[in-house]
Amino acid sequence: MLQNSDKRFRILVFEQNKSGQSKVKGIQEVASALFSISRQEIESSLPTVLDETEDYLPRKIEADLVLDYLKHPDLSLDLAVTCKKLGIPVVASGRKLLNKWAWTPPVCCALPRSAGCGLYSEMFGYPEFEVELEEDRIRDIQVKRGAPCGATWKCVQQLPGMRPAEAVEKIGLRLQFSCTANPAGWDPIKGKSPVHLAADIHAAALKLALRKAGRRG
Repeated sequence: MLQNSDKRFRILVFEQNKSGQSKVKGIQEVASALFSISRQEIESSLPTVLDETEDYLPRKIEADLVLDYLKHPDLSLDLAVTCKKLGIPVVASGRKLLNKWAWTPPVCCALPRSAGCGLYSEMFGYPEFEVELEEDRIRDIQVKRGAPCGATWKCVQQLPGMRPAEAVEKIGLRLQFSCTANPAGWDPIKGKSPVHLAADIHAAALKLALRKAGRRG
């Protein structure tokens, strides 16, 4: 790979019909100075089965991380194979791939810090909050880590002044207005969509931060 003269962390986004647009926008809004984002758009209508993907995927990839928002499973599988050979980590949220090189959390805000995706997994994934309490109300709340779509930062803006129990209830509701996960991806076993799962994840993360704040107080 060529030496990176730009000190920013390089992300290459693979998408179909702008499927990664909301994540790119969120990352840029939260930390544009830290990330250099390129996009590989595949707009062609594709057959159900792709025996050969060379016409759609580049042979060379120069990036610190690949985000896979492709819709076609054959493209995703071959992309993961290529990235494994190059030693480039891949995050393919909501996907089910046979190649275990790619991280496939059910939603983008479920990526663990341990994913080892460099600066990206330090800033984005399972949310982390730092809360200050004053007289059983939230005085201040800071987002230390959150969803790449930016929903985490948006859903906490009105929480200061609330009591902890109210804030835990409200964060899930507010998250659903900002979350860009596909609400149609309903899980019949769990009875929840990706948006509902993201809301539960944020509520659980806030509960943890509130317990820590209570111990400090």
